[in-house]
Amino acid sequence: MYRRILVAVDGSDTSNKALVAALQLARDRDAQVLLLHCVDELLLLAAGGLGVGSAPERGSRVLEDAEAIAKAAGVRVDKRLVDMPAQRLGETVAEHARDWKADLVVIGSHGRRGLGRLLLGSGAEQILRLAPVPVLCVRREASL
Repeated sequence: MYRRILVAVDGSDTSNKALVAALQLARDRDAQVLLLHCVDELLLLAAGGLGVGSAPERGSRVLEDAEAIAKAAGVRVDKRLVDMPAQRLGETVAEHARDWKADLVVIGSHGRRGLGRLLLGSGAEQILRLAPVPVLCVRREASL
């Protein structure tokens, strides 16, 4: 059923959990995966800083790490790094899903609430609303 799976990755534990779920689906269905990382420097700054290197450099590392995991799982993979200075995450993912002809999008949800959601937004919610295909949303572990 799903032969072309787009996975949005950001290097977080939640994103990695979504990546593993997508790779399991892909391996079971002999599907191809597109790894997509959207650079958003403002979001990184709001979340606590850029850390070491520029946002595009960090994005390239995120994609390389995800690609290595996919190849180790025996899944055919492609990757794209997108710098999105004026476009919302949901729009970018929807655009790439259409262009690549994805039939499933897999994302991780950090489950932000309150002030965190207000400041950082809900990328997962944007993607769910705008994606042209079904979306599998993998939640982070619940904290008690």
